[in-house]
Amino acid sequence: YILTNYHVVEDANTLSVGFADDTVCQASLCGTDEALDLAVVKVALSGLPDDTLSAITVATVGDSDALQVGEQVVAIGNALGYGQSVTTGIVSALNRSISTGTDAQGNTVQSTYIQTDAAINQGNSGGALVNAKGELVGINAVLSSPTGAYAGYGFAIPTSVMTKVVSDLKQYGTVQRALLGIKGTSLAGDGDMMSDQPID
Repeated sequence: YILTNYHVVEDANTLSVGFADDTVCQASLCGTDEALDLAVVKVALSGLPDDTLSAITVATVGDSDALQVGEQVVAIGNALGYGQSVTTGIVSALNRSISTGTDAQGNTVQSTYIQTDAAINQGNSGGALVNAKGELVGINAVLSSPTGAYAGYGFAIPTSVMTKVVSDLKQYGTVQRALLGIKGTSLAGDGDMMSDQPID
């Protein structure tokens, strides 16, 4: 199972995954969550050569809630299409709220992100953000820039958000969300809901 961003696989007719030893295998889509910009793809182990299998290490998932501002992180990705690369920086801020899309009911979804000054450019999407211990703490997802290129900070989806989404996509193909069944709205009038009239 391989985690990436929804916008990486959006509208794809076929999927393939390239590995560090230049092996390329067909992949299938397990599920997506457009609202949180996450997707899970699957590669059959039987389709991978033994040398590739022996070189693969499953990522150790760290606790993004334990991150601190100023902590060193490394962003991994295919920045600007030049091939796998890493950039280093620090956690600039935590719990940055960004609108990530809409849910099935059309409601705007706000997500909290890790902000980092490790360079995140086009091509870094779906790549790992790891801490100094080599633990996965986020998925690179958003480049915020007035020019479309790195401008000092980027954003990653924290593992605290990612973990449930991945589990649901692997098991159900969709994210299981609880719905309250009511929707709030503004009331017309002068805003004064109190009344001094007697109630019969």
